[in-house]
Amino acid sequence: MKLDPRFDHSRFIFRRKFFTFLGAKFHIYDQNWNLLMFSKQKAFKLREDIRIYTDESMTKELLTIKARQIVDFSATYDIVDATTNETVGAYRRKGLSSIIRDHWLIFDAREREVGEVIEDSTAMALVRRLLTNLVPQKYSLNIGQTEAATFHQHFNPFILKYTLDIHEGRIDPRLAIGAGVLLCAIEGRQG
Repeated sequence: MKLDPRFDHSRFIFRRKFFTFLGAKFHIYDQNWNLLMFSKQKAFKLREDIRIYTDESMTKELLTIKARQIVDFSATYDIVDATTNETVGAYRRKGLSSIIRDHWLIFDAREREVGEVIEDSTAMALVRRLLTNLVPQKYSLNIGQTEAATFHQHFNPFILKYTLDIHEGRIDPRLAIGAGVLLCAIEGRQG
């Protein structure tokens, strides 16, 4: 199956919109700051429901991210290709351990655990949570024992911004983009 050409990049920049009335909005750019995708997180939902579109007109949906459970600290989020209705995979937040250091498990479309997304170090995570949120976060997305992608937060005390670098051929870019949006939407609340 041929993916939408918007997924044909190895670097994506996620930027959370600073002022939004209800819910959160995210723009996803290529490395030259060309808009590739737009995401909107609905406000006041008991079960997270995040949509990723081709642009702000929200006429063509690319991905859907939905929580399986109602407000759950260890919720599982399904990543679904909206054009084919195919489940690409899922992420499950590792509940209590994520209080100290953000940690997500990655599942493939058959519900098999295949990897993790984990914050760079426990020491830096504690500094961020206890002393200052001005220390940018870094995450590794690992498939098995291999690093498939990295996320780097840009230093900005007002606007949440991450760069995603995908290492060629190691992960479905739809699954990596889903992780980026979840980091902005779920983990981005702690700062």
